[in-house]
Amino acid sequence: MTDSVTLDSPLTLPCGAVIPNRLAKAAMTEGLADSELHATERHQRLYGRWSDGGAGLLITGNVMIDRTVLERPGNVAIDPAPSDGEPVGMAALRAWAREGTRNGNHLWMQISHAGRQSPRYVTTKPVGPSEVQLELMGNYARPRALSDAEIRDFIERFANVARIARDAGFTGVQVHGAHGYLLSSFLSPVTNQRTDQWGGSLANRARFLLETVRAVRERVGSDFPVAVKLNSDDFRKGGFSHEECLKVVKWLNDEGIDLLEISGGTYEQPRLLGHSGDEGTAHEPEQRASTRAREAYFLEYAQAIREVCQCPLMVTGGFRSRSLMEETLANGELDMIGLGRPLCTDPDTPKELIEGRIDQAVSHEQRLRLADRGWLSPASPLMPLKMINVLGGQAWHYQQIFHLADGEPVDLNLSVLGAFGRYFGYELSTAFRLKRTK
Repeated sequence: MTDSVTLDSPLTLPCGAVIPNRLAKAAMTEGLADSELHATERHQRLYGRWSDGGAGLLITGNVMIDRTVLERPGNVAIDPAPSDGEPVGMAALRAWAREGTRNGNHLWMQISHAGRQSPRYVTTKPVGPSEVQLELMGNYARPRALSDAEIRDFIERFANVARIARDAGFTGVQVHGAHGYLLSSFLSPVTNQRTDQWGGSLANRARFLLETVRAVRERVGSDFPVAVKLNSDDFRKGGFSHEECLKVVKWLNDEGIDLLEISGGTYEQPRLLGHSGDEGTAHEPEQRASTRAREAYFLEYAQAIREVCQCPLMVTGGFRSRSLMEETLANGELDMIGLGRPLCTDPDTPKELIEGRIDQAVSHEQRLRLADRGWLSPASPLMPLKMINVLGGQAWHYQQIFHLADGEPVDLNLSVLGAFGRYFGYELSTAFRLKRTK
């Protein structure tokens, strides 16, 4: 890297594909699927708008490999299909890919399985590496431990969905191995208490992820981008640590991935959203001493990961100032910058940053400080109230995504309490419609 690298510099990936600039719309769950869990015109409209916004790379929200265990009721799910066949809903996937790449940018499908982090209103029978329940507001059932045969079936499903994404016109895929979802939960000793080849040592706990990536690469070929999203740290006592992350990154080097996105946290410790969770289970990182580290949540971890990572590196979480984005690129600290919430209220944020028309990517966090609205204190020691704060902020941004998907202006005057109510009303009604179609 040299100081000539700027926001609008293209990035050539190891597979030969070229991303036109260094800004990416990071994955954000959309909740826009129909009752059959197929993509819809709302996906087309939303991603067409984001394509117009100037990011060189768009990454979809969770596309699920298992329709029975979803991250939320409105996920797109792709059913198993013959290795050379097409699933039902392929035409909608092609339309989504076409609109999402209409300005010459990349559109990658994020492929995922929710694992134990599937809410009760979706399923009362989640799955995971072990029977370790997610204790969060009573909203998650105890998971059933997967069998060896089921794990191998899921590896095949990941690979097949990647092949379907390629055939549909998506320009790459990202395997989701972060945030406590299924692959991530296998990495953590807290949630993975197995004693077979899928548990115990880090090599065993990482086997599911590594074999999935290997199968995906074999299925899509050497010239198609394959990325991985990985936690830099779970921020949980006894969980997947930063030191273990560095070892997994070294192993991923051997799998020939094209981009590694670094994030962090799980539902218990939602550091990806800039929040901490249950203090009793939290593993606190060292105090952030610099303004740049406080802005970009995982930047300090990326510095160590950069030393061992042999593919381009992307960091998502907290980036707001154009000056810090340009500094980290020019210094060679990373290769891509992921933005999420700012694009929910201003889809043109990437273009405006690249052209120098704005100095800050604004996500309206100030509007979401619930203490200022007299609702709940973010400093509350009560875990349920703290998590409602987090969910309220998420719900507010989800509502803005719905406005964009419907071709409407965003609603910056929406209250957090109103967004919270709309979110759960939508989730429950969508889950009810889904169950009626089964």
